[in-house]
Amino acid sequence: MQRRRLLMLGLACTLPAGLPASGAALPQSVSPSPPAELWQRLQGGGLVLLIRHAATDPGIGDPPGFALAQCRTQRNLSAGGRRDAEALGAAVRAHGVPLGRVWSSRWCRCLDTASLAFGRVQPEALLDSLFQQDAGHVRAATAALRGRLAVLPAAGLNTVLVTHDINIRALVDESVAPGEVLVLRATPSRLEVLGRLWRPG
Repeated sequence: MQRRRLLMLGLACTLPAGLPASGAALPQSVSPSPPAELWQRLQGGGLVLLIRHAATDPGIGDPPGFALAQCRTQRNLSAGGRRDAEALGAAVRAHGVPLGRVWSSRWCRCLDTASLAFGRVQPEALLDSLFQQDAGHVRAATAALRGRLAVLPAAGLNTVLVTHDINIRALVDESVAPGEVLVLRATPSRLEVLGRLWRPG
């Protein structure tokens, strides 16, 4: 009960019992690559940029009765978060990183992060917030996303995923700051975190 209460408050440092980052494709521990090397690897395509949405107005979760189709009912990006998203996009372009699909949670703070950074976005329900969801739903959503990542093109373009902290912890057992970027390599049998590419500020 105590662990569930911490999750609901968004203060848990680890996933609740029963929600390990496990499944058909487990995240693999690797020696993290420095950002300069990651930028170079991204230029060849075939990788995943996993991004937590940029900084928001203060708060945890969303106000009661929020609606996905109505941004004004949600917790949205702060002015600083919007600037950070734009700066991320500028850095990606400056390094000549080729992008394919840009997928985002349907929450407005994620859609806005993607749109500001990359100029385009495709909503994807598999990236929707897992906050206050039960363990079974978290496992099913995470497994489905791993399955989707396993069949991405192997080369040429990189895929962008913009989602939430709780989702990233469930997927790769990593905690990231708002706007921070992890670089992943996905195969049918495993999911590797290659390193941390970008952190605002």
